[in-house]
Amino acid sequence: MKTDLSQATFIIPIRIESNDRLRNVITSICFLLKNFDTNIIVKEVDKTSVFIESALPQIVECCGSDAKLIQHIFEQSDEPLFHRQKVLNEMIAVSNTEIVVNYDCDVILPLQSYVLAYEGIMSGTFDVVYPYGQGMYQKQVTATDFIVSEFLEGNDYIYLDRHSKPSTADFGWAQFFRRKVYIEGGMENENFKAYAPEDKERYHRFTTLGYKVGRISDFVYHLEHERGENSWFNNPHMLYNMQEWDRIQDMNKERLIDYYSKQEYLKKYAGI
Repeated sequence: MKTDLSQATFIIPIRIESNDRLRNVITSICFLLKNFDTNIIVKEVDKTSVFIESALPQIVECCGSDAKLIQHIFEQSDEPLFHRQKVLNEMIAVSNTEIVVNYDCDVILPLQSYVLAYEGIMSGTFDVVYPYGQGMYQKQVTATDFIVSEFLEGNDYIYLDRHSKPSTADFGWAQFFRRKVYIEGGMENENFKAYAPEDKERYHRFTTLGYKVGRISDFVYHLEHERGENSWFNNPHMLYNMQEWDRIQDMNKERLIDYYSKQEYLKKYAGI
């Protein structure tokens, strides 16, 4: 029986640039569909839709008619860099549930972590939940088709554990937001482009603004993948991104409110 997360929407920005990223997209979405009654929006920005051509057929094979629950949005673009923050904001605007989950396509969490994060927001205890601990709470998984197939067959995490190594966890991967708070707090900062320290900025901003931010002290599984300009420090926008973070990280609540009140990109979402 699926767990009811019907007041949550998982927003998943994708550009499928490698075979391991393709496998990760299939794995993470199949996992959500098999275990939860929930909502999924996938927005893909690329030259052609790799999701439709290569991912969706395998998701249908794994999940059957549940694949129809995916809202897939495709934007054709020849731009080599993936503007993840802009894509996330566009999905926040489209979603209409109480909770929005900023969800990396390479992430798997323990089943209970999804439930605790969801209930923490629905109960009013938290506005934002990081569904993993801070410190040595990441498991970096070197996956194969066999490993993920066996994992999906029975939600047996031993297949991930056997092929993982411990690493640190801080602020990325997945966050559960009360949608209203996500919007009030400035959504995603579109001044960051491609790979950036936006995860640190997001945590700094929502804690400094005084929202109720919680954590769950359990592991996050990261399915490893190749890294190009959109997921590593060789991003050509990295210097500007770091300058943006340097400006923001010392801001107190009042300065943050003033700064985000002047951001041009937020005018696009004024009516949501």
